[in-house]
Amino acid sequence: MKLAANLTLLYPGLPLAARMAAAREDGFAGVEILFPYDQPPAQLAAQLREHGLALALVNTPLGAAGEKGLACVPGREADFGAALDQALALCRATGCRIVHAMAGMPPAPAGMDECRATLIGNLQRAAPRAAQAGVTLTLEPLNRADMPGYFYYLPEQAADIIRAVDHPNVGLQFDIYHNLREGLDPHAELRRVLPLVRHVQFAGPDGRHEPDPASPPVAATLRLLAQSGYGGWMGCEYTPRGLASAGLKAWRGAYDAACGSGGAACAS
Repeated sequence: MKLAANLTLLYPGLPLAARMAAAREDGFAGVEILFPYDQPPAQLAAQLREHGLALALVNTPLGAAGEKGLACVPGREADFGAALDQALALCRATGCRIVHAMAGMPPAPAGMDECRATLIGNLQRAAPRAAQAGVTLTLEPLNRADMPGYFYYLPEQAADIIRAVDHPNVGLQFDIYHNLREGLDPHAELRRVLPLVRHVQFAGPDGRHEPDPASPPVAATLRLLAQSGYGGWMGCEYTPRGLASAGLKAWRGAYDAACGSGGAACAS
């Protein structure tokens, strides 16, 4: 598993170029940037090349103020299509291969069945376009404490949508943090959905700070990922308690130990 620094949360207070430089200095080969739409894609691509970094993941744009994605919202199909266009254009410029398709929150007048049908339809139309760009779309359940009202909060709920869409370029984004915050056992949840997983993230459940790879549920989850042969990214999506570099050093040894093989399966 390759470690990717989430530059939206890590290295706070620094401009993007400085965050990239810090991530490279800390040994990261890849980065996540959740919403990198405030500069031309070509400019972002040049910055990534300058720092020798791969862009591991972006999200689709959220929509209007207060919205948390558009994919499940009835009547907003064209807006979701435009958001996907923007994300895929950025991927073509940067080489990013994973786009988190933000489902959003069901609006009050709409029922869950209508929103489910909207989400499946949007993804069935989007998946071939993503495939043409060499991109996989991921669905990520978000815990109810942080994101009340989001369309799904359990891995199995997102897995149900993925199975209904039935396209190889639509998969699951499995975040250990959201599982822990939801009171789930991430190892047990991962076992149920492992064949669908295309991207993984983690953080500690208390305040979304540094992860604790030595804790039994996290260690078991990392071992399962390593044993499964998962070769994708592990996104470090957390806010550091202090200096990001110091926090990384504090947990990296336990992470390598949990993955096994002296950390060979968990290279940066």
